[in-house]
Amino acid sequence: MIEVSGLHKSFGRNTVLKGIDLVLPAGNVTAVLGPNGSGKTTLLKSILGMVLPDKGDIRVLGRSIHHQWEYRQAIGYLPQIARFPENLTVQELIRMVMDLRRQRADEGPLLALFDLEHFLKKRLRYLSGGTRQKINVMLAFLFDHQIMILDEPTAGLDPLAVLHLKELIRNERQKGKTICLTTHILPLVDDIADRVVYLLEGNVYFEGTIGQLKEKYKGGNTESAIGRMLQPEKYD
Repeated sequence: MIEVSGLHKSFGRNTVLKGIDLVLPAGNVTAVLGPNGSGKTTLLKSILGMVLPDKGDIRVLGRSIHHQWEYRQAIGYLPQIARFPENLTVQELIRMVMDLRRQRADEGPLLALFDLEHFLKKRLRYLSGGTRQKINVMLAFLFDHQIMILDEPTAGLDPLAVLHLKELIRNERQKGKTICLTTHILPLVDDIADRVVYLLEGNVYFEGTIGQLKEKYKGGNTESAIGRMLQPEKYD
């Protein structure tokens, strides 16, 4: 479980998070939604310790992360744009990540799932954006993490790879993992998410289950419910 209390963050005069309070429970897929600039990525990076909040507290697995780093070993992270040395081969990248994690894992099943075996000896600079994203997904799911944080995980993926990604997410949820993702693809939220956190201008505009969102705003799916939430006059 992840608990966020009174989280504030500003970059210069730009206030990005304005006292965020929320809970990301274990055994659930929580979709953090909102327009560009609403604070989604800043929130995720604060949980990861990549951004230091100005005020507030974050508790991961029951403990405050303030001045801590060991908790990151429990997190699998898929960034929106991953940057790796372009001269590395895929095989070298996998080994490098294992060395950094100080863990060994069997990458074979994930390589096969995303049809990546024949790319192992190719350098990253020669790979397409979609292939790179498949590699990023593989690295995020390579280890047995208690928490998964996925920032726009479907970006650049072909339809078959998206199906495999959803299968991986469902499998992790069945194991009782805490899963948090951001996405602009709202049908994906209907397919795999249990809960929604909607951020708007640095505040939590809605937090609850998918069912609660649809019931409160009379939407048949996440997309229509959010449309009614943000523009009620258009649907009256």
